Amino acid sequence: MILEMKVPSPGESITTVEIAEWLVQDGDYVEKDQAIAEVDSDKATLELPAEASGTITLKAEEGDEVEVGQIVCLIDTSAEAPSGGDAPKEEKKAEAPKAAPVKAEAPKPAEPAKTYASGSASPAAKKILAEKGMDAAAVKGTGKDGRVTKDDAVKAQPSMGTPSGGSRGSERKKLSMLRRKVAERLVSAKNETAMLTTFNEVDMSPIFALRKEYKETFKAKHGVSLGFMSFFTLAVVRALKLYPAVNSMIDGKEMISYDFCDISIAVSGPKGLMVPVIRNAENLSFRGVESEVKRLAIRARDGQITVDEMTGGTFTISNGGVFGSMLSTPIINPPQSGILGMHNIVERPVAIDGQVVIRPIMYVALSYDHRIIDGKESVGFLVAVKEALENPVELLMDNNVKRALEL
Repeated sequence: MILEMKVPSPGESITTVEIAEWLVQDGDYVEKDQAIAEVDSDKATLELPAEASGTITLKAEEGDEVEVGQIVCLIDTSAEAPSGGDAPKEEKKAEAPKAAPVKAEAPKPAEPAKTYASGSASPAAKKILAEKGMDAAAVKGTGKDGRVTKDDAVKAQPSMGTPSGGSRGSERKKLSMLRRKVAERLVSAKNETAMLTTFNEVDMSPIFALRKEYKETFKAKHGVSLGFMSFFTLAVVRALKLYPAVNSMIDGKEMISYDFCDISIAVSGPKGLMVPVIRNAENLSFRGVESEVKRLAIRARDGQITVDEMTGGTFTISNGGVFGSMLSTPIINPPQSGILGMHNIVERPVAIDGQVVIRPIMYVALSYDHRIIDGKESVGFLVAVKEALENPVELLMDNNVKRALEL
């Protein structure tokens, strides 16, 4: 029986996918549920499992864009699995190669002897090379003993950037559908939103102190680390409640505001940047946020993240600091209206109570859509995030650290 395998729908609103890579070859025997291909949609890369066991016939090439429901391969379910016990064929003994007759090599012409004149230029040649801004050593002389003649200087051409001998190759390859879609969305965000960015700095000393005191106990009890993301997520949730316009988006001539906080977090996956969503972050504790961040990061790293897990989101947090970024202007993740950029933490001198002290400082950036978020709201939002991060015990933990960390 011949089974026709069609492209399943990766998610709502997705009509086409791209065959990123075939994991099997035409004519191979495949087992049921074996991953046979990776397909790219405009939101994620997904594996295509075999629907039955049998011999496979491929009907699409790598890089082909195919519609959802289109046949991409056939599986002959009547084919038997190849036996693994076949005895290896007896190899023929290699015959000793016959000695080839030795040919006498022609004597190499003697190289011209090097003298004081080798590479030097005649007076006339020097004048011409000087006008061209060239060195006589860069010109091959044809005169006696390698001397650079006037004719050599006239014919010499100045280099426009002489290759140094290293590799000068190049490679051209088609962008994946996911990367092309990301590019379209980024350009769209720049062109279709009134995007501005406001900046601030955060003294991370209080969070450092909390993590130093409780991170081992927290990890031992909950199985996840007490990282920075839980502090930032809960600080963002608090700020979104204070400034609901930042938790809104434009739909045509209307503004949609949400009473929940679905926080998108940018994580690095095998196919590039992915943005899974922490649903209803306003209901999560420190443990809940850290557990969800770990779960989503592992699924993204292993290529198991689904389209549904990356769909939606009312606000985004991007942590460029893990790659060493000092400061950046993050681009809004449409149709959202705001994104918070985290950066690396560096010890910097700051003035506190009239004294210069060294503190771990992080620069933070909020990019926002000025069409629905005013400057007062954007600055107030970022200040609210800063206040919560610099006073987490009072503003994020209700003055009870152990209860907040569920210790």
